[in-house]
Amino acid sequence: MTIKKTHTIQVFIAFAAIALPLLASLVKKDSKPNLVGQVISDEKPKITLSTWLDRSYQFNIDDYNADHWAFKEKMVRLNNQLYYELFNQLRVNGFVSGKENYVFSEGYIFSAFGDDLIYENAVDEKIRKAKVIQDTLAKKGITLLLAFAPGKGVYCKNYVQDKYVHAIKNTNHNLFINACKKYKVNALDIYSYFEKLKSSTPYPLFPKYGHHWSYYGACIATDTIIKTIEHLTKRDLPNMFWKTVELSDTARSRDADVLNSMNLYEKPEQNIKLAYPNIEFEQDSIKNTTPVLTISDSYWYDQVYMGVWNNCFAGGRFWYYYNKVIPSPVQGEKIEVWQLDLKKEIESNKVIMLLYSDGNLPMFANAFIDDAYLLYTNPSAYKIKNEKHVALQSYAKQIRETPLMLKKATQLSNDHQITLDSAIKINATKMLNGAN
Repeated sequence: MTIKKTHTIQVFIAFAAIALPLLASLVKKDSKPNLVGQVISDEKPKITLSTWLDRSYQFNIDDYNADHWAFKEKMVRLNNQLYYELFNQLRVNGFVSGKENYVFSEGYIFSAFGDDLIYENAVDEKIRKAKVIQDTLAKKGITLLLAFAPGKGVYCKNYVQDKYVHAIKNTNHNLFINACKKYKVNALDIYSYFEKLKSSTPYPLFPKYGHHWSYYGACIATDTIIKTIEHLTKRDLPNMFWKTVELSDTARSRDADVLNSMNLYEKPEQNIKLAYPNIEFEQDSIKNTTPVLTISDSYWYDQVYMGVWNNCFAGGRFWYYYNKVIPSPVQGEKIEVWQLDLKKEIESNKVIMLLYSDGNLPMFANAFIDDAYLLYTNPSAYKIKNEKHVALQSYAKQIRETPLMLKKATQLSNDHQITLDSAIKINATKMLNGAN
């Protein structure tokens, strides 16, 4: 009798463990997990005859239920906490933990030590083309500026795990700077400038739990960029300045972007003083007449949030990885660069700035230099190339704007250890080939 009773209790417990999440999901109205950096399917799939027959409904509804079960957020956070506490592992794709809990993009560690070195002749050819673009635009009164930002791997090298550390033979940063000197291309070396500031700056230029430069570092970089553009163009831009600085133990802005993406159950103490200048912009409509188009990686987002584009760059836009247009030129619509007239966009600005951090130097400027070079040296060839590019990018945009398709691309990226853009391109190419 006791054995039978024990068996019944065990069955009840097992049933409750299986049924509880389902019951909770039915009772709870909004079970969408609040997890940073994860693509979640928002819209519940609808069953139709076609989705039933091609079996996509079953796949999609399983995926939706896996995203929205009641305890998903809690279980993910507990699982991530376990890996972090026991194994010092970050459950964030491409990121690793360093000494004293500093977090790093592994790719930026490789960049700091020259492990992602690209061919010198490839860099030389890219900068040679940049020189042609620079000279062509100069005749139209437009200045080209190449800016090189430091990554956290090089600036916080002392906190990198010992297994990554070795003697440095060369870096992509050196290759690009030397090529710019060789061809006399306008270059701003923020990378080396930050290295000089390291011993004297009163506040951290990179945070412990963030990937990008700190808010204070972004302010220093912005001030330097404005002064450089003024020097190159002989034009007076509105100044950015601050009279007071707030200090905080808790990261603001993007200073804990990786920590948020770690999706932990309980966040560790940040134990680092970060500085937040109370920035102001000189309000002078006469000075704010130099539109600057910035083509950059995610490092430029700090300046977007600060309002630099509007307050200093006369409304000049930001092309994120030469793809997403920020802010959108069409209110309420997501516009991408391939949808625009490249020549018209270039020539409506006074400065074209290409700013990339060292971890992204292998893809510096993405395809902008190749496209602009072809546009001005062989317009007919550019037109043919662009028509093919537009056809592919229309599918890529569809993937980026459809949560389920983006999730599949993200999974492909994680499974094959490739960038998300590469995964999107693979899937877009399949869609394009299937349509032809």
